[in-house]
Amino acid sequence: MRKVIVFIGLFALVGSCVTQKKYDELLASKINLESDLANCRDSLATALATIDRLNNEIATLKKDTSQLKNKIKNLTGDLSSLSKDHAQLQKLYDNLLGNSGKMTRDLAEQEERLLATKEELERARQQNEQLSADLAVREQKVKELEQILENKDKAVQALKKRINEALLNFKESDLTVSVKNGKVYVSLAEQLLFKSGSTSVDPKGVSALQQLAKAIKDQEDLNIMVEGHTDDVPISRTSQYMNDNWDLSVLRATSIIRILTKAGVSSDQVMAAGRGEFMPVDSNDTKEGRQKNRRTEIIITPNLDELFQILETN
Repeated sequence: MRKVIVFIGLFALVGSCVTQKKYDELLASKINLESDLANCRDSLATALATIDRLNNEIATLKKDTSQLKNKIKNLTGDLSSLSKDHAQLQKLYDNLLGNSGKMTRDLAEQEERLLATKEELERARQQNEQLSADLAVREQKVKELEQILENKDKAVQALKKRINEALLNFKESDLTVSVKNGKVYVSLAEQLLFKSGSTSVDPKGVSALQQLAKAIKDQEDLNIMVEGHTDDVPISRTSQYMNDNWDLSVLRATSIIRILTKAGVSSDQVMAAGRGEFMPVDSNDTKEGRQKNRRTEIIITPNLDELFQILETN
């Protein structure tokens, strides 16, 4: 720019002393310089605009750089946290990998226990089914037993009633009929059957025994035991066949059996037994007590074979 001004000044200074040719050359040079000046001004404007644009871009880049730095800082923190998490997960994985063998063994043991439990449960189920079946069978047998016992009780009560009716004409002091433990007890006093120390039955006693035999002879499912009883007073005289009260009680029982069988009772239903003075029903210290102890008991029991058969199969 300064060169152009100096040149113009020189041109004006020498203008009066230069030739036309020289003048024209200078003029052409002036025009060129002015053109260059205009181009320089345009280039300068373009350069200034470029500088403004570049400054703006620099500002934008600085802003972006600041944001990127913040992002990098945040990402660095996240990376550090993730690295810690990764380290913990790696440690956990290593522990799990190290314990996998033990876990596998534990799992195998648990499976074995589960299998054993299932087998035990199946055995228990089968046992329960068997017990249920056995219980059903037992309940049926109990029902059968209860029915048999009920029938026996009814039969015993009916037998007692029939014997009571057969012996209705005899005094209560001479005989009693009772039921104990499912058996009918016919207790006959000595004064009805025998004289003191005798084994021969009085006619009144024979009549009572015949009435009794008539009531029971047609019932073949009875077992009959005749028990003789005495007091504790020794017999007045002994013989070859009778040494004491025991012998007396047995002989009296056999005398009664003969009368019963002669009156129609089957011989295989009866049995004689002597108790002597060893099963008293009262004290032998009084006359009344000794009189009660001198007695004969006819014990009539229904045949319990059916009941025993059920019990044996139980």
